[in-house]
Amino acid sequence: MPYVTNHGVRIHYEVEGSGAPLVLHHGVFGRGEIWQNFGYASVLKRDRRLILLDARGHGASDKPYEPSAYDLPLRVTDVTAVLDALQIDRADYWGYSMGGWIGFGMAKYAPQRCRSLILGGAHPFYENMQPFRDLMPQEPAAFAAMIDKFFGSYLTPEIRTGMLANDLKALLALTQDRASLADVLPEMSMPCLLYVGEADPRFAHVQECVKVLANVTFFSLPGCDHVAGFARSDPVLPHVIGFLKGLQQ
Repeated sequence: MPYVTNHGVRIHYEVEGSGAPLVLHHGVFGRGEIWQNFGYASVLKRDRRLILLDARGHGASDKPYEPSAYDLPLRVTDVTAVLDALQIDRADYWGYSMGGWIGFGMAKYAPQRCRSLILGGAHPFYENMQPFRDLMPQEPAAFAAMIDKFFGSYLTPEIRTGMLANDLKALLALTQDRASLADVLPEMSMPCLLYVGEADPRFAHVQECVKVLANVTFFSLPGCDHVAGFARSDPVLPHVIGFLKGLQQ
């Protein structure tokens, strides 16, 4: 298992495929392999060198219990530390939900490492994360019931097993209120692709980002809430593949 250590925290990652590097960063509850579970990796690795991270607090990466261990600059350096280990100067970056928020952090703290940004179900504005903390009971049975309800028919046995392996104390520590990063929007000159489900509570905020970004492509997902915006790879992949091909022209 490949790891890199960043400020004393081990970050696990996997590499698949060949071609220009593309970082894939999951959301809360997930791990790198979730991009495989929902059908993204098998398509993307035909033309891309995929870098699938387990974010700190998730998967096979270390899971600190101190909230300060999840400050956004540290999460950004987790990504850059993996790129350094792979001797990659710049990569395209795709993050969903928490991974998308960290993508805005990449734009703020490490823009020179991003050739482009693909950000789904995420925005850089202040967000009170109490509704998400409310979703995280500390009893395993209650957590399992929440996962079943939250992900519904998208929850295959394999994905459910991975999610139930989460460390509940670490999840609570990492779900801190998010300070605004809106000041970075006018400075984001790299090509950006933003998308969001039309039934996602973050829909309006993502549209606000689109108004400010200078080099942006946007698409929405009719009928999709926050979970479906990731779980349904079929309407997402054509947009992303087209965007990535456009970068090579």
